[in-house]
Amino acid sequence: MSELTNQYWENLAHVQAELKEKIKNDPWRLAFHQMPETGWLNDPNGAVQYKGVYHLYHQYVPDNPDGGLVHWAHKTSADMVHFKEEDLFLSPDKAYNKDGVYSGSAFVKDDEIHFFYTGNVKHPGEHDYTFSGREQNTVHIVSKDGFTVDFEEVVIPHEDYPEGFTDHIRDPKVFEKNGTYYMVLGSRALNHRGKILLYVSSDLYDWTYKGVFIEGEKEMGYMWECPDFFETDEKDVLIFSPQGLKATLHEFENTHNSGYYLGSVDWDQNKFISDSDFKELDRGFDFYAPQTFEDESGRRILWGWMGLGDIGPEYSNPTVARGWQHAMTLPRQLTVENGQLKQRPLKEYQMLRTNKGEKAFTIQESVELDAKNQKTFEMIISIEEVKDKLSIHLKEDTVLSYDNHLFSLSHGPSGFGRSERTVELDDLTQIHVIADTSSIEIFLNDGDYVLSSRVYPKHERDTILFEGESTLSLVKWDLKS
Repeated sequence: MSELTNQYWENLAHVQAELKEKIKNDPWRLAFHQMPETGWLNDPNGAVQYKGVYHLYHQYVPDNPDGGLVHWAHKTSADMVHFKEEDLFLSPDKAYNKDGVYSGSAFVKDDEIHFFYTGNVKHPGEHDYTFSGREQNTVHIVSKDGFTVDFEEVVIPHEDYPEGFTDHIRDPKVFEKNGTYYMVLGSRALNHRGKILLYVSSDLYDWTYKGVFIEGEKEMGYMWECPDFFETDEKDVLIFSPQGLKATLHEFENTHNSGYYLGSVDWDQNKFISDSDFKELDRGFDFYAPQTFEDESGRRILWGWMGLGDIGPEYSNPTVARGWQHAMTLPRQLTVENGQLKQRPLKEYQMLRTNKGEKAFTIQESVELDAKNQKTFEMIISIEEVKDKLSIHLKEDTVLSYDNHLFSLSHGPSGFGRSERTVELDDLTQIHVIADTSSIEIFLNDGDYVLSSRVYPKHERDTILFEGESTLSLVKWDLKS
């Protein structure tokens, strides 16, 4: 039964046409990041490569940059750099998803893509929609091409979830191990602790609850969203996004955070056993709800939402007034090397490089380098020595600094409330900056740490200023749209 009327679709088309007019001349539209055609974007969903084509789906509210009724948008690419906007893939047009087609994942088997997502329903009445009134159904879709739906059914209805949990159980991620299919789901328990639930299946259609894959202590937040699991030669990796995690001096400073455990799974007990502290995936202002997938060449690739919900009064995105909000991070390749999770930008993006420049120098007090294009550029700084403190001024009022202990990213007014984020480092050997018109992503020490931020300069500098006593070399490229 469809819950969306013809009038809804007519109104949507009209509003989108108006938003496109507002958007088309916006200088803050990104040159090589994925963003909403109009309206609001959040979580990456169903990321997959199928028969040579990369598919990215994402949470999407096409008619309102402040959010609303969520669909799945769809983008495709042959090279992970140039993407085509496709028709909407999923819409909240069924009784079991009428209040939003929430997040999920994709799994390829026997020339078909199996999608699993959360269908969100809010019942009318006096409800808080945490302990009552909300229905979150796990839905299975089969597609032979990634564009059309050949089969769809609810495989775990809300009423079949285990006892002891609130109404918040969502975000299925499916993987295979030794011929058995596993699904992890994020949840909020009645004791206000995050847990990840585990289901198993022999055929992807019938699922059985196996218990709690891992659960958090009190200080680990009240809700764990967007779980993701994969194996590497060194360690198993469990990624999730805890809400309510307490900030420390230099970590977990955002309203909501995303991070990971390294460890292993006891497959007899169906338990993930961590052998590391929970580590933040991205130390910047704008990162949440990441999802990974393995492409056909065997790479583990991560997409992240370069945004955040519930940011409150601290900072904002001025593009809302221009009819759109949020974007995806650049896709990153993940590896585990010597017990360290590494995140590096995909090499495909090097095809955008042009106008290469190189320089090695020693700074006594300050050095100013010509940089006429600071809208879209890439810069790799190799650091030989920092005697006192190194500061790098770029974009309009963005500053990167390091004092042999603490690396910081800070913005002035162009951050629209984004102030400072910091990382403690024993040593800084490399700063890799990728800047788009209204974003900056910083990879430290060959991908040991990443900081992502939206930034909205009105007037770009025409130089990059280096201050402090340091010896370094750099390579810089302009990046084509």
